[in-house]
Amino acid sequence: MLTGDTSILRKARGAFFTPAPVAGFLVDWAVRDASDAVLEPSCGEAVFLHAAARHVGKDGRLVGVELHAASAQRAARTLAADGVDARIHTGDFFAHNEFGRYNAVVGNPPYVRYQDFSGADRANAQRAALRGGVRLTNLASSWAAFTVHAALHLRTGGRLALVLPAELLTVNYAGAVRRFLMDRFSHVELVLFTERVIPEVQEEVVLLLADGYAPDVGTGTDHMIVRSLHNAGDLSGLVAAGPARRWMPTDKSAKWSAGLLSADGLAAYTGALGDSGFTGLQTWGETTLGMVTGNNRFFTLSPAKAAELGLAPTDTIALSPPGSRHLRSMNLTAAQLSSLGGAGQATLLFRPATTPSRAARQYIRSGEDLDVHQAYKCRVRRPWWRVPYLKPADLLLTYMNADTPRLASNQARAHHLNSVHGVYLHSELRADGMSLLPLASLNSLTLLGAELVGRPYGGGMLKIEPREADQLPVPAPALVRAHAAELRAIRPAVRRRLREGNLLGAAELVDDILLTGAMSMPAARLDSLRADHAHLSARRRARGRTTAGRAGG
Repeated sequence: MLTGDTSILRKARGAFFTPAPVAGFLVDWAVRDASDAVLEPSCGEAVFLHAAARHVGKDGRLVGVELHAASAQRAARTLAADGVDARIHTGDFFAHNEFGRYNAVVGNPPYVRYQDFSGADRANAQRAALRGGVRLTNLASSWAAFTVHAALHLRTGGRLALVLPAELLTVNYAGAVRRFLMDRFSHVELVLFTERVIPEVQEEVVLLLADGYAPDVGTGTDHMIVRSLHNAGDLSGLVAAGPARRWMPTDKSAKWSAGLLSADGLAAYTGALGDSGFTGLQTWGETTLGMVTGNNRFFTLSPAKAAELGLAPTDTIALSPPGSRHLRSMNLTAAQLSSLGGAGQATLLFRPATTPSRAARQYIRSGEDLDVHQAYKCRVRRPWWRVPYLKPADLLLTYMNADTPRLASNQARAHHLNSVHGVYLHSELRADGMSLLPLASLNSLTLLGAELVGRPYGGGMLKIEPREADQLPVPAPALVRAHAAELRAIRPAVRRRLREGNLLGAAELVDDILLTGAMSMPAARLDSLRADHAHLSARRRARGRTTAGRAGG
């Protein structure tokens, strides 16, 4: 490590050090001849080039590119000290254009989140990706363009071996990258881990092994190979063997997370989705983000606080309190909201009528004294104290989840903040949706689907955004209506199990009606759905405990 090059500085430029066993595995897979030309983009201190030197002879070529000048100098020194003939270019990899020159590109692209990846850097990255026909949104992190630009440096038949964040599998913006890889390579393989592989970072990592590059679309693949390992120690000897599954996505740009399923689980899952019994949540209605206040501490109030301030009823509106713990039992009633408010929770949103009361005007002045009006979301609206309005949603959908996303019927007609999502049901489905969908969605197929359409987050949480919620597989309206009486009959037992914290037990009751009963799902298939859900949810929580990570160079 360079003197003075701290972890904070490395993180800012998206650089983290790759352990030698991981680099060695990727190089062993990608470099197959002593005459190979090998490129390591964003090479840091050239751990991949050091490994490649074991395979490449005098007729081969080793090249690295590194933006950080001190790291590039150290890479050149250490390679020379080891007698390795390699050339290190200091500069931006997106300006490197030896297209079609390499047999193998190996490495660990920098991982800079979209919030910190802007200006000229983002523009250069987007232009580089467009050379490969990939249009990236402004939500794309740096690795996405690096992956495409790296592949363009390959000769026909070349190999790409990279350490990438697991965002490759799950995020919407990576859809174009997923399609690019399957269009341009005849073989695509992923290696995934259940434990931390690389220290220092929060993101989960996958290894991408892509072989048989073609400069033009046409000789790609319609499937991939997925290997799941415990940790980096299991990489030893896994070059052409090991536990593997073949998976064909429904669309090349679709999320690849279903590739994590067992063969039986995948068959059960796709079979049920192909049946008319299940559909995406978007069939029922529209899922939206909640209201953004700019300062929840100021705008959300308990009834006691509102009374202390002397606010009039027209100064506040009913609010589902920030967070989602109170939405885990299928509904939110007026009585429950009143109980939460009585316990001191913020069940009111400060949103005065056009003419605020005298007490409201005083409260607004107190906010200005505290510079609340200077917060960005407040500063850009007129007047600053009037939060943009959303009508009460029919259902509330939990956003961050330790177990699984929950739907709750909003019988209290409370408004919601962006700590939860609102589902606005189609008018013809509103009665059945509010009454039965929160209950019907507690089934094994929906639980598994949530792990696939959502994404792991810090601490092992499962995060689901509105666009992802649209794809959440839930029982179709016709199925729910056909079994409404049976579902209502089990509601007390389901509610009891939820109060006991027994989510899986609650799902078993719903499974008996919808999966085993209505859809005649064989017991073996239902068992495979449950086993895969247990595997994926345990995997997510384990990664949260071990702070699974991402690395570079």
